[in-house]
Amino acid sequence: MLQHEDETGVIDTGSLVRRWITYAAGIYLLTLGVSLAIRAGIGIAPQSSLTRTMTLVFPGMSQGTFNFLLELIMLLLTYLVMPKAFTYRNLLALIPAFALASFLDLNLLLTDWVVVDPYAARFTLLAFADATLAFGLFLMIRANLVLMPVDMFVNTIFQRTGWKWGNIKSAFDCTLLVTSAAIGLICLGAPHFIREGTIINGILVGQYVKLYFFLFKKYSGQRSRAALG
Repeated sequence: MLQHEDETGVIDTGSLVRRWITYAAGIYLLTLGVSLAIRAGIGIAPQSSLTRTMTLVFPGMSQGTFNFLLELIMLLLTYLVMPKAFTYRNLLALIPAFALASFLDLNLLLTDWVVVDPYAARFTLLAFADATLAFGLFLMIRANLVLMPVDMFVNTIFQRTGWKWGNIKSAFDCTLLVTSAAIGLICLGAPHFIREGTIINGILVGQYVKLYFFLFKKYSGQRSRAALG
C-alpha cells in the first residue's frame, strides 16, 4: 500500500491483527468524515459528489451502494490497464471496499440529525469533517494493508505511464467532478454537491494528513529518545 517515501516513517510493521484493527478504524473515521462533510452542505469531495449525485438520480439506492459500484468499475479498469499484472490478490480490495460502503451508509444514518444553518457553522463542520476524514486516511496508510480499488487504479496508471502520482490523482479527481456535474446537468437540471467546499476539501485533507505525519513522527522521535535515555 505504500505510495510515498514520506510514509516510510509512519507505517506499522508490527502485529497483523493490530494493523487490521487500525485499518478498519481508519475506514470508519474516513466515512464518518465524508458523512459530516455532506451534512455541512457546502460541497464535498469529487468521489463523494459523484456517488451522492447518483442517489438523487436513483433514490432507491444508497450512496454506499454506488460507492461500491464505483470501486468495482475501478477494479475492472485496473485489470484492463495492466491485465498481466492483475492477480487474484487484487480482488481482496473488494473486502475493504464493501466495509467502506457499509460504514458510509451507517454513518449517513447516524448523522442524519446533524443540521447546521449559519455559514460559519457549516464551514466549521466541514473543517472538522475533513480533519476526521484525513485521520481515517492516515490510519489506513499507517496500517499499510490493501489499497482501495480507486487508489489501485491510480497506482496502476502511475506504474504504466510513469507520470507523477499527484498529477494522475488530480486528473482522476477532475474526471469524477466533470462526470458528477454532467450527470447532474443531464438528469437533474444542475450540478449538485460541487461548491466551494469541494475546493476546501481538496486543500484541507492533504494538509491534515501532512500534519498527522508530522505529529506522529515527532511523537515517535521523542519516545525513541526517551527509551534510549
